[in-house]
Amino acid sequence: MTETPTPPSDPYNTPSTPPPAPTNPYSAAPPTSVPPSYPTQQSSPYDGPAAQSTDAAGFFKALFDFNFSTFVTPKVVKFVYILATVFLVLGWLSWLVAGFSRSAGLGLFILVVGAIGLIVYLAIIRMMLEFFLAIVRMSEDIHKRLPRS
Repeated sequence: MTETPTPPSDPYNTPSTPPPAPTNPYSAAPPTSVPPSYPTQQSSPYDGPAAQSTDAAGFFKALFDFNFSTFVTPKVVKFVYILATVFLVLGWLSWLVAGFSRSAGLGLFILVVGAIGLIVYLAIIRMMLEFFLAIVRMSEDIHKRLPRS
């Protein structure tokens, strides 16, 4: 008679005791409050009346800084956005007057479609200006954190 081989009880050779549960060093509950030594909100050099009072002198100083040690973008962004808004509204109004002088249908079309286009262009200009300002602010923050040599 032939013997039939018995299958091994553990084909993968796993240990008989279960492995210990992995410990996660990040599983601790976060603190419920911010320690008093940390500020809850950073003050920005771009807000407040003190920053606005030095803008006029700081603008021309930054504009004619040929060493490029100060940035002019944070001082110019508001003016550029106001200027773009004024020019876009004046352009839309001139198209509106020209459209209504031609026909009422064209004037109504420019009134609706032109207003939508005006809002889209203002949004694009705003996003571009915010992008440039964010890049400059990041650069200023990096320069502040770098060690001085």
